[in-house]
Amino acid sequence: MEADSLAELVELSPDAICVHENGVVTYANRAALDAFAACSADEVVGRPFTDFVAEDSRPALLEKLALLTGPGAATEPVEALMSRLDGSKFAVEAQTVRTAGTGYQVVMRDITAKKAAADALRYQAALVSHVSDALIATTGEGVVTSWNPAAETVYGWTATEAVGRRASELVGAPLELRRGGVAEAVHRRRDGAPLTVRVSAAEMNDGWVLVCADETARRRAERNYRTVVASLDEGVLLMGPTGLVEAANPAACRILGVAEADLIGVPCHSLVLFTESGQWIPPDEMPSVRTRRTGVSYNGLVVRLRRPDGRDVWVSLTSRLLDPDDPTAAAVVTSFTDISETRAISARLAHDATHDPLTRLANRTLVLDRLDVRGRRGPATVLFLDLDKFKVINDSLGHSVGDQVLRIVGERLRRSSGRADLVGRLGGDEFVIVTDEVTEPGEVRALAEHLRAALAEPIGVLGRQLHLDASIGVVLVDGADQRSAEDLLRDADVAMYQAKTLGRGRHHVFDVGLRERMQRRLRMEQDLRDAVHEGQLWPAYQPVVDLKTGEMVAVEALLRWTHPRLGPISPAEFIPLAEESDLINVIGKEMLRATTRELAWRRANQGLDLTLKVNLSTRQLDDPHLVPAVQDALASTGLPAGALCLEVTESALMRDQEAAGEVLAALRSLGVLLAIDDFGTGYSSLAQLRRLTLDTLKIDRSFITGIAESHDAEAIVTSIIAMAHAVDLTVIAEGVETAEQLELLRRLGCDQAQGFHLGRPIPADELFGSR
Repeated sequence: MEADSLAELVELSPDAICVHENGVVTYANRAALDAFAACSADEVVGRPFTDFVAEDSRPALLEKLALLTGPGAATEPVEALMSRLDGSKFAVEAQTVRTAGTGYQVVMRDITAKKAAADALRYQAALVSHVSDALIATTGEGVVTSWNPAAETVYGWTATEAVGRRASELVGAPLELRRGGVAEAVHRRRDGAPLTVRVSAAEMNDGWVLVCADETARRRAERNYRTVVASLDEGVLLMGPTGLVEAANPAACRILGVAEADLIGVPCHSLVLFTESGQWIPPDEMPSVRTRRTGVSYNGLVVRLRRPDGRDVWVSLTSRLLDPDDPTAAAVVTSFTDISETRAISARLAHDATHDPLTRLANRTLVLDRLDVRGRRGPATVLFLDLDKFKVINDSLGHSVGDQVLRIVGERLRRSSGRADLVGRLGGDEFVIVTDEVTEPGEVRALAEHLRAALAEPIGVLGRQLHLDASIGVVLVDGADQRSAEDLLRDADVAMYQAKTLGRGRHHVFDVGLRERMQRRLRMEQDLRDAVHEGQLWPAYQPVVDLKTGEMVAVEALLRWTHPRLGPISPAEFIPLAEESDLINVIGKEMLRATTRELAWRRANQGLDLTLKVNLSTRQLDDPHLVPAVQDALASTGLPAGALCLEVTESALMRDQEAAGEVLAALRSLGVLLAIDDFGTGYSSLAQLRRLTLDTLKIDRSFITGIAESHDAEAIVTSIIAMAHAVDLTVIAEGVETAEQLELLRRLGCDQAQGFHLGRPIPADELFGSR
């Protein structure tokens, strides 16, 4: 009976009990079967006991069994991991007792729940130790019973110092302990520094647990952020998920011209925006709306914003999601910078880059852009204007007056042109007009004359009435014309130059032949520069004969050019080129030195008593080095000053009589003779001739050509000879080509003559004989 009761107690024990002999299970109670997940004893009995012990726990259990030497001996309870039939594991506290023979009874108590609770406690302890918030446990009276490491860090008190003291003393502020809820409070560190803390309290048993989150750094960062945003020159708007403005900084209010109170809660599409091209941006296409709809950011978008007061402001706008990592939130931040002033400056710089600062007309860059072949819309006309004799105004009245005149000219050209025409100033006194509206030849002629008439109106400056005219070059451009902008300007310039050549104060239409002539002229000018240094220029000598004796009394040195490829070049072609450039002064000095050397040698070695006549151009009279050059030539060659006669045209003398008189006086002081050339083509008077102290007067060939057939020509020549003799001038007739002309001149009392009838210009060796 007693044995049965004991067996029943074992069977009903809540602890799992099993018996194994020689390592094989011979018995398992109901709790053991449940623990091993067995449905019946047959699934357990007869199997090795180690089948129910996790592999990691077997060595420890077997080691304990080895220590049991006799019946009734028992091991200390030991934790082990057991294995169920389904392979799952469970923790037990096992104690083994030695029975008779080789049997062992194992009592196993499931400690899974106990271990889980212990693990939970350890986890909670670790959490308390490592959490960043201060965790403080107190009694119901507020005395600290627990103080985690975070509390030590936040408040500066160690746990040892804190436990047992009132929490309010440690946090530097009274604590209102009430269940639930979160409150914000200002606490103090041990050193007195203020702390912004979020406090939550939970009642536990007979005390409280306080969670104190230190938000001092976050709140400071928020304040700093708000301060930075408020001080930005860049406007910032925050639009919520519904598209309403939720926040706006002061710069946004200033740029938009709206008070903050009037902005908050307003739909973002109430702003009026336009693109750079002036197109209105519909509400559903506004950057913030599109960003909220698509999540796509917009950076540096330039738009024009219209304020409520009607003023337009240019802004550079950026729109992006507030939280790109959570696009479903749909809150959008829009920032914008007022670039109105920058844009205005850029516009002014762009305007200045393409406009003349003096007249505010288009400059060369803009003119070329308008003429570019890719931008032409059809036929066009280019008019190139150059003011005639503008240099006289600049030189006589000063550049400030000249600038004022240029401004007036620019304004007159602008008023006289069509609204769609481009009026530009290329520099100096050169202007250009490009028109698409006037393209027919008759209309172009009328426009050119209209422009000249506008410029011809008197200009009042400094109490004077100035009168202007212009030479105009015209280029007609058809729709298929492929000339570049530079070529069109060049051709218009060529046509303008031709208008000046034909007498100024007129217009000339460009043609291809004109371009070819100008290109030849340019090539000739370059070749002439080379000719100076390569010895292609040489003097020819034409005899001057005394009409009473028939003897040669002088020779005129005439410049000749033998081109290495083109052969002899007419002086009528290359002399004007030299006079228009600085070459005439260089050539003049070289020829003066060469001819004086030649004649000095002939006089010394051949006994020739001849005078050398050398022509001076207008440009040479303006050369300050002329007189020293003549003096040097005489000194270096030994030619007597009285054997050199310098000839100046009548037009050159009359151009600036005072300046010419000074130069002639300086030359006269050297002892050379002076002659007025081409007389009759200018407007000189007898009194003027007397003031210039001349020695010789040369009658222009135009009067000599018809003297034998025309009584008028004879009368004019007779008058000139009489006038010249009245002031003791020697008279020379040039261009004598027939015996009849020569005889008539002799009869009229002319002193000397030269021309093809008396001798053509030839090299010195042919005229005087070889050296």
